[in-house]
Parts: sequence; C-alpha cells; structure tokens
Amino acid sequence: MTLGTIWVVVEPSNGSLTTTSLELLTRARTLADTVSAVTWGGDGASHATRAGEFGATTLFDVGALDGALPGVPVAAAIEQLIAAHGAPEAILIPTSYDGRDVAGRLSARLDRPVLTNVTGLVDEGGLVTEHPVFGGSQTVRARFTGEGPGIVVVRAKSFVAESAGTPAAVLVAAPVGNVGGAGGATITTSHVEERSGPKLEEAAVVVSGGRGLGEADKYALIEETAKLLHGAAGASRAIVDAGWVPYSHQVGQTGKTVKPAVYIACGISGATQHMVGMKGSKSIVAINKDPDAPIFQIADFGIVGDVHKVLPALIAALKARG
Repeated sequence: MTLGTIWVVVEPSNGSLTTTSLELLTRARTLADTVSAVTWGGDGASHATRAGEFGATTLFDVGALDGALPGVPVAAAIEQLIAAHGAPEAILIPTSYDGRDVAGRLSARLDRPVLTNVTGLVDEGGLVTEHPVFGGSQTVRARFTGEGPGIVVVRAKSFVAESAGTPAAVLVAAPVGNVGGAGGATITTSHVEERSGPKLEEAAVVVSGGRGLGEADKYALIEETAKLLHGAAGASRAIVDAGWVPYSHQVGQTGKTVKPAVYIACGISGATQHMVGMKGSKSIVAINKDPDAPIFQIADFGIVGDVHKVLPALIAALKARG
C-alpha cells in the first residue's frame, strides 16, 4: 500500500451507519495505511464502535446538528480538521443528498476539485478512480494532481461491506467553527416514506417493472410478486417519469444501484441507463414479450411472454407454495 491516510465521511442512519458508508470503509482499509472517519448526529460512541469494526482507527465526531442541514457544519468541521491534523490523501464521500452537499461545500472551502460518480478505487502509486460513462459502456480512469486531499464521491454498491472485526475507533471531537450565514438553514419537518419489506438497495430479491406493464395500476403485480419473494419493488425511469411510482423506486444510473441475489425485470426493455443500476445482480431474470429486447443480452434467465400473463401465474405458484 502506498496511500498514507484516507478519510471517509460516514453517514448516520437509524442509530447505525449507512451501508454505503461501510462499503467505503471496507475499500479504504485495503488502500491506505490509516483510515479515519467523519460523522455527525450525536451518537458518537455507537458510531465509533461500528466504524472501528470496519477499519477506521479514528472517528471525528461533529456532534448533534440541532436541526441544521449536515452539509455546512460537516464541511466546515473537515476544513478545521485538515488545518489541525493535516490533509489526508483522499476523502471518500457516499453519493447521497447529504454526501453531495458536503462534497460541494468542501470543494469550495478547500479550493479542490471533486471526482463524482465513482465506482472503482485502485492504488497505482496514487489513488486512481474509475467512472462509468456513456451509460456504463465505457469506463474512464482519473487521478488527482497537486496537493491533497482529493474529494471523491462514490456510488452505492460499488464495493462489498465486510467487517474487519477491529476495535472501536478512537472518538475525537470535530469543532465546526463559525459558519456564518451559510449555517442558517434548518430542517423544519422531515418525511420518512412508508414502506414494507427490505430497502430497495439492500434487498436480496428485487422485482422491477417498466413501461411494458401498460398502465400504473398494473404495478400492483410488481409489488405483490416482490412481497411474496420477501423482496423489494423497483422501477425503470420510464414509469417514474410517467408518475406511476415514486422516484425512490427507480433503479438505474440516475436512480439507485442494486446488487441483489435475484433481479427480476418485468416489461423492461433494457435501456443502458437502467442496466447500469442492476447489471451487478448475481442472477437476472427478464420477462418481456419482445425477444429482441436488450435486457435479454445480460439476463441469466429469460421469459419471452406477456407480463400480464406471466406474473399472475408466478404469483399463483408462489401462493400455492406457501
């Protein structure tokens, strides 16, 4: 390993850290001699245990934000930490709403560029990032020049989160300092979308529907099939744009990246944008009445048929099986 230190911004979620945060810690510890993490939310001791388990030796804790949006105070705190401890070679940040906000504000504070949409990180005498372009048909490699730190925003499911079984990270307070008028925004209300079953990006089985369903009401077939398989329901961008389902269901380059054990694509032709978000699935099952649909090119199993006939039959079989 030639990389000295990498910092990872780890996001709190429901008393723990997000899966993407753990993925980044896992990859960081294979690249760097030392991994530190930065978090917030007021549950530092618990987060230190979790971050340490995945390879961080130090956890810089910004603390409770008292209703503030994370981007401003977290970016300000990281700037202060760099001044006090020196700059790491890279700062890895999850691709999320808060993560992208932190990255943009940190870039402005440090006058350093940001590399986004990263799906690969390798050490070649320095950190090299990999980015899918042209709908994932090509991969671009990039590296930072000049002084660090490099700010890297990484997509979910780019790596597998694996515990290192290491002790809790040392908890260190991260002062925010004066953020001025930029810190005036506060969260007044928040909404958690109701759902049943596993999260889309964490489900072992994902059943997704596309425009081939014909109309919004038919998405109920997708939801019922997913429920019977103890999985999550997904969607193509086409039916999200059409208003059939919420954006939170979208799988693809501009939606969520999923890597389930089984991905079932129903009435999805297989636009490149969609396939980028699910082609890493272990087994892909495609159901489409068009035998020339591009989705069949990456499918492990294909059913050439009408989803309105195939899915009811599958649902009946699953119910009969109990």
